[in-house]
Amino acid sequence: MLTLSYLCELAAQYREDLLVHVKEFDVAGHFLAFNSRPALMGVINLSPDSWYRESVCLTVESAVRRGRVLTAQGADLVDIGAESTLAHAARVDPQGQKDRLLPIIRALHDAGVRISVETYEPAVAAACLASGAHVLNLTGPSTHEEMYRLASDHQAAVIICYVQGPNVREVGDFNFGADPIEQMLEFFSRELEKAARAGLHRIFLDPGLGFYYRNLQDSSLRIRFQMRTFLNTFRLRRLGFPVCHALPHAFEFFREEVRCAEPYYAMLAVLGRTDLLRTHEIPRVRAVVQSLDCF
Repeated sequence: MLTLSYLCELAAQYREDLLVHVKEFDVAGHFLAFNSRPALMGVINLSPDSWYRESVCLTVESAVRRGRVLTAQGADLVDIGAESTLAHAARVDPQGQKDRLLPIIRALHDAGVRISVETYEPAVAAACLASGAHVLNLTGPSTHEEMYRLASDHQAAVIICYVQGPNVREVGDFNFGADPIEQMLEFFSRELEKAARAGLHRIFLDPGLGFYYRNLQDSSLRIRFQMRTFLNTFRLRRLGFPVCHALPHAFEFFREEVRCAEPYYAMLAVLGRTDLLRTHEIPRVRAVVQSLDCF
């Protein structure tokens, strides 16, 4: 059971990290003041295998409409993915991803929507940046250095995801180690050095809580890990860059009320000082952020 005692002990143990301010920057001219308030990222899934049905758009028209609606609802960014991260989902080759993504990116760019693209394929990233994407959501460490150069050349931002494997579709069991946050700090420190060498300065760090590791299929283990990571997020901010979280769903507990799961996790994420909340439920999560802002 989560208790105030745990929160007090956590804050006391890492008190200096609680006081850290992270780098603030703009994306496509839109300034994100992370140290004052979290930013919001909406989601468009172009894969029919994506389980969150409200976010699935299988035509250009529906995706563009959803992107405009998410922005009107308060999304600072809209993240688009052409391949589901589910373990059983069909793989989509680079050309297939480009065929799905590029018409939508062009239309949303013309509509003034700030666009993030989720991919681990450099060819997809290059085409999306050339078509108007502003952020690369990187889900495969094996291609990071090439991705950093691409983003730098286009003055784009990147989200560096923590992935224990070459990419999000090729993972096994999650290795927790003695302290998962310390492992993430080591990984992100190395990646930040590579990004700096590429001349990249707009960076988010993402612990990758939504990825499908084999040993995290047990709901109690997975949810405990996710909750602890949310509450320990402020420790990652010592690296000086904002932290992004994809909000999970805990379907086993929420069931028919699953659309309430992300707002619940948003509260934990904000308490842990998350800077960018990636969510399928922009209006609900925006309300959580606004209510916590009143305190």
